[in-house]
Amino acid sequence: MNVKVVKSQKEKEDAFAVRRTVFVDEQQVPEEEEIDQYESQSVHFVAYDGEKPVGAGRLRIMDDIGKVERICVLKEYRTQGVGVEIMKKIEQEATQYPIEEMKLNAQVTAERFYTRLGYETISGEFFDAGIPHVAMRKTVEAAYE
Repeated sequence: MNVKVVKSQKEKEDAFAVRRTVFVDEQQVPEEEEIDQYESQSVHFVAYDGEKPVGAGRLRIMDDIGKVERICVLKEYRTQGVGVEIMKKIEQEATQYPIEEMKLNAQVTAERFYTRLGYETISGEFFDAGIPHVAMRKTVEAAYE
């Protein structure tokens, strides 16, 4: 498995293809909500199994916060550590910015995954794109120990 910071248009298209498969096709999120106004402000990531894109995510820097967004893995690759590798790469990339914490909005079904990576839940349940979520955070010190 190889996780890359997106540098080319093809890699960006590969990341978007995984996101469309997981969020739009599988979870029925409207495409106009999935591919949004923050794409050009984000650092994108794509995971490959050989040449096949199998996972994706993005990082947006907002003042002193790294906002982790759009983490997804193709169904047939889940539980194989792809999500962990994507998160490691995002957190590694985030060290290049003067941020104090990482934040994300996790689907409730993924809350335990992020808890295992050191994130703590900081909100009650809320809906985003019709899917229950919770807000989570991790201090930079915890992220890079």
